[in-house]
Amino acid sequence: MQPGLHVLPASVLPAVPTRDMAGSSEKAPDSGRGVVLLDNWPGYDLDLFTYPQHYYGDLECVFIPHGIIVDRIERLAKDIMKDIGYHDILVLCVLKGGYKFCADLVEHLKNISRYSDRFVSMKVDFIRLKSYKNDRSMGELQIIGGEDLSTLTGKDVVGTGRTMKALLSSIEKYKPNMVKIASLLVKRTARSDSFRPDYAGFEIPDVFVVGYALDDNEYFRDLNHICVINEHGKEKYRI
Repeated sequence: MQPGLHVLPASVLPAVPTRDMAGSSEKAPDSGRGVVLLDNWPGYDLDLFTYPQHYYGDLECVFIPHGIIVDRIERLAKDIMKDIGYHDILVLCVLKGGYKFCADLVEHLKNISRYSDRFVSMKVDFIRLKSYKNDRSMGELQIIGGEDLSTLTGKDVVGTGRTMKALLSSIEKYKPNMVKIASLLVKRTARSDSFRPDYAGFEIPDVFVVGYALDDNEYFRDLNHICVINEHGKEKYRI
């Protein structure tokens, strides 16, 4: 069997009381939600970290530092390997926002395989999702790039993200054996569509974050930390 891993940031979930990143809590956290940042999470002072000088004045705070992101992804990789076993893995990375998450996750998966007693074949492919609207339809999801999805027939598939419901319908018609979903960020929002991933890195409030390949009109992809953009930054990069 050949599990595939599709990588894309964030879906949405309702807010419930739980443990925040600083460790205070009202009740024990649901580990399936990942690291939960409460609505009043203030982030970290920008002066405590290094980040590209061309973004000075554009950011509110460092919401999730790069080191914590990488450590969390390492744990996700361990959880994935434990659950799916030592089958060959097909990684489907959704561009553009998922590429850093994908790269770090694949590296950790390879490290686990490298030091195990069984070889795990790792194949990576890339796709983009594009939606069109016309007079006859509310919208159509177009999958750009990647191999013919018919190669997934009879295989095991792992996937993630905000547009995953539509993408999963396209994947599932090829009858894969297993579909799993990993998402770096899960956002709590009133617009929740009730979708939740099998593997969540962080559950965050409904704030606009950039960095770690998440962009604002193609800016901030070179920012390693996940940060909250301020009003000046939003206006500066508006198109």
